[in-house]
Amino acid sequence: MSKLKKITQFRLFLPILCLVLVLLVNLITTPDFFAISVRDGMLYGYIIDVINRASELVILAVGMTLMVAASGGTDISVGAVMAVAAAVVCNVLSGGQQSVTEYSNPYILGILAGIAVAAVCGCFNGFLVAKLKIQPMIATLILFTAGRGIAQLITKGQITYVRVDQYKVLGSSIKGLPLPVPFFVAMLVVIVTLLLLKRTAIGLYIESVGINSKASRLVGLKSSKIIFLTYLFGGILAGIAGLVASSRIYSADANNIGLNMELDAILAVALGGNSLGGGKFSLMGSVIGAYTIQALTTTLYAMHVSSDQVPVYKAIVVVIIVSLQSPQLKKWVSKMKLNKKTVSGNEVA
Repeated sequence: MSKLKKITQFRLFLPILCLVLVLLVNLITTPDFFAISVRDGMLYGYIIDVINRASELVILAVGMTLMVAASGGTDISVGAVMAVAAAVVCNVLSGGQQSVTEYSNPYILGILAGIAVAAVCGCFNGFLVAKLKIQPMIATLILFTAGRGIAQLITKGQITYVRVDQYKVLGSSIKGLPLPVPFFVAMLVVIVTLLLLKRTAIGLYIESVGINSKASRLVGLKSSKIIFLTYLFGGILAGIAGLVASSRIYSADANNIGLNMELDAILAVALGGNSLGGGKFSLMGSVIGAYTIQALTTTLYAMHVSSDQVPVYKAIVVVIIVSLQSPQLKKWVSKMKLNKKTVSGNEVA
């Protein structure tokens, strides 16, 4: 019992359990869900599709975790920032034309321009939240509303296509690599962020500011600067996610790139056992939460649920999963166990 208690008290126990439960459902509903085939040295199958399609969400969840932990609020503009970054990259590489088969400008210039614009968006959000003390959801509502309009202005209201093989690499597969490139991009983001948090004191600073920004300021921490940096970092990661999403379809579709992904990123943070009120956080919990959401989405499509109905089923499952992780529910369960022991003791007496 003591070993079981230690396992259940492990911080990542519930996020992992939720992911396992979602995957196990597929043993009944989709028998070939875990079947993996190999063609030309690359792996294919439902589970590979989950790993691949979750990449952008994993990247967004990493940034969202840090922003939530530091500011106690969510950034609802990351999906729109993805669209803006994609629009800038494709516009630079195409030279403003609607469709090209070769670059008008160097590839690296387009990538740097997209990430730079995403960083500016992150700085804008960070300034509103950290300096002007505007509630995060309200501050990021500006770009959430205007971001796709900005992307449309950049692309002149049209889908910009970059039909160059090199541009497609970031969102596809490379011969010799068993898994798609987006997975490696996501893992690189996770590893770099973990190293940054573990090798420096920034992780401790973020938690400290999130728990009590006033107290942190009194001990010498610049709370506003730390919050600002998390939003800057979140903007950069949204830009990277936008590049991956754009590379998948070798174009900039301002209406669809990153659409509703900010909501899934927030859910990933919540499913990872993180408090949306800020403070202590688990980066790996959010990563697991992102894969859980994508596994659920892939499961529903494999069960031939229509795209219009998918959000309903996702909402039901997410409510159940979040409820299982609720501190209040844990208190009720503990109280029920205590009452049961008390009744049993009285009966024995």
